Amino acid sequence: MAKKIKDIKYYEAVGRRKESVAIVRLYLVNENEIVNTGGLKIKKGEIFVNGKLIESIFNSIDERSIYLRPLKLTNSENRFAISIKVSGGGKTGWLNAITLGISRALVFADPNFKTVLRQHGFLTRDPRVRERRKVGKGGKARREKQSPKR
Repeated sequence: MAKKIKDIKYYEAVGRRKESVAIVRLYLVNENEIVNTGGLKIKKGEIFVNGKLIESIFNSIDERSIYLRPLKLTNSENRFAISIKVSGGGKTGWLNAITLGISRALVFADPNFKTVLRQHGFLTRDPRVRERRKVGKGGKARREKQSPKR
């Protein structure tokens, strides 16, 4: 559980999927205020991933609906300025790690969101990971070596 501190500037949470790790910060911002984080100037309602706007990384409508779903469920779309640092994995892993990180940070911001997010499955980490390659299998995890015919 998070410690109760009077001057909280942001809520931070970590989301993971496959090899991807996303560190999400939800900044508390007033209407015309701008947050300065590591050279980035973030306004209320904006989401930055690794220093770029999230629309430049996830530009399809389907991807947009996935990472905004926890914010829409809790009516927090334009409540925070969001900064995310993601490493490892690929685009799908990034997207799912970001969604989990945003959901966990929202629970830190308001514990009442926990029941809604839990019902829709946003607080459950997807445990599936890539299967490791086995020795003597011919390059892949489950592939068998070809047997000689004669």
